Amino acid sequence: MDWKVLRDNSGKVLGMFSNHVGILDSNSVKLLVTHRVVTLCAETTIFVGKKIDIVSDSKMAVSWINSEGIGSLKHVKLIYHTRNLLNFLENTRVIFNPRDINSFADSRAKKRSDGYDPLDPHSNITIKWDLLQSNGATNDFTVSIFNFQNYRHIDEPGWRLSWAWQADEVIWSLWGAEATEQGNCSAFKATVPHCCEKRPVIIDLLPGTPYNQQTKNCCKGGVLTSMSQDPSKSFSTFQMNIGGVLNYTGFAMPVNFSLGVPGYTCGDPFEVPPSRFSPDKGRRWTQALSTWNVTCMYSQFLASQNPKCCVSLSAFYNNTITPCPKCSCQCQDDPTAKCIKDGETPSLLQQKHDPNEKPSQRVICSNHMCPIRVHWHVKQNYKEYWRVKMTVTNLNVMRNYSQWNMVVLHPNLQSIQQVFSFNYKPLSQYGYINDTGMLWGIQYFNDMLLQAGESGNAQTEILFHKDEGIFTLSDGWAFPRRIMFNGDECVMPPPDHYPTLPNTAASTPTFITLLFSFLFLKLVL
Repeated sequence: MDWKVLRDNSGKVLGMFSNHVGILDSNSVKLLVTHRVVTLCAETTIFVGKKIDIVSDSKMAVSWINSEGIGSLKHVKLIYHTRNLLNFLENTRVIFNPRDINSFADSRAKKRSDGYDPLDPHSNITIKWDLLQSNGATNDFTVSIFNFQNYRHIDEPGWRLSWAWQADEVIWSLWGAEATEQGNCSAFKATVPHCCEKRPVIIDLLPGTPYNQQTKNCCKGGVLTSMSQDPSKSFSTFQMNIGGVLNYTGFAMPVNFSLGVPGYTCGDPFEVPPSRFSPDKGRRWTQALSTWNVTCMYSQFLASQNPKCCVSLSAFYNNTITPCPKCSCQCQDDPTAKCIKDGETPSLLQQKHDPNEKPSQRVICSNHMCPIRVHWHVKQNYKEYWRVKMTVTNLNVMRNYSQWNMVVLHPNLQSIQQVFSFNYKPLSQYGYINDTGMLWGIQYFNDMLLQAGESGNAQTEILFHKDEGIFTLSDGWAFPRRIMFNGDECVMPPPDHYPTLPNTAASTPTFITLLFSFLFLKLVL
């Protein structure tokens, strides 16, 4: 089951939760969700005593809760518990609204959720402009790009920052980065600016750049790691000297910012308190004349029309492997699909590739046509522990994935004991929820997922402690709720296709079989 985000009618996020419900009809699922929302309201003091309407689009589930009878015999305990909680809350009620009638309120609630990630609610990329010096004719700026995302990183070819000048500004000098085009600088005769473009595109310098062109925290080729993997490499900085033509008298902050990375949208610049600097470890502090921030948010839907990964499942108790759903990322008969048949690897020298762009996607032909496949195998079941093997496979013959990571959502991650061959970090964004974790490769060992082939995979095994009262191998509980690769959601198989336990009756020895075995052993002895 996916995460459910609880919002008010203005779109403000009030809470979130996730439950695995197995295979149930829609009315039962709606009842479980409503019960969980009522429980959250009862357990959170800020809701007690306030008037709350919990809106559901399931008429049947609402009638079960509000009727005086038992409602549904199948869910009688859940229904009576929900009613008792509603009596405790006093001013809280559950009402029915069809989805079409409630579309206005629903759209208002979702309007503020653009780019919002419940697993990383504070994630963004912030571009900071610090005005350090101004003499009227020119202005000195330090521009910093911070990646405040736990598990999304900027991969090669890196960021390509651009904006639009509001006046006739030019970039006289640039350190720690460079403009891709100089533009038309014919208005300047004696000294030619670094860039005269109305909309300059700035890129990071490559590692190994001469020291006289560098600044602190520059020259990474535009690559920014995620906060969880390596915070020291999650930001980049460059310096600019900005001026204009002869009649240039002032500076106006540029507009229409773009990070140049698919999926990211940047807002308008806004002024914030000036940044402070200490050149001598806190003995003296200086500050910028002015500081502006620009916030950029990520959306998977804007990044790509198709998913980029899928999940397959298997278990020791079932010989059937549940594959990735057909056409998870694309279909083979799609005219835009480009795949390579197994054993027909193309010559990389024949592939056209611009170093400033990501390599074109060429995947191994499959039913799912995804460049990344994650396989979750329930490997062993012990008395107090159980073990899972995860394998991530690169099916893209044209690309290596450096600094890759995965995010897994499973309720037993709160009792994880050991992770082999991968780094692991829990993503506990909410104090009462600890069911999400991040995994990534070990540096110089498997932190680069090589292109499709014999070495194009990475594996780990995870040991869990069985949580008393919730652990079960039935109803698909042992399988993950969500998996993300490099911050993008992977396509999961439908729950009714999950590997199931064998027939209980067929697997349980009968009394006659046990008696025969006992007599046979006695005879042999």
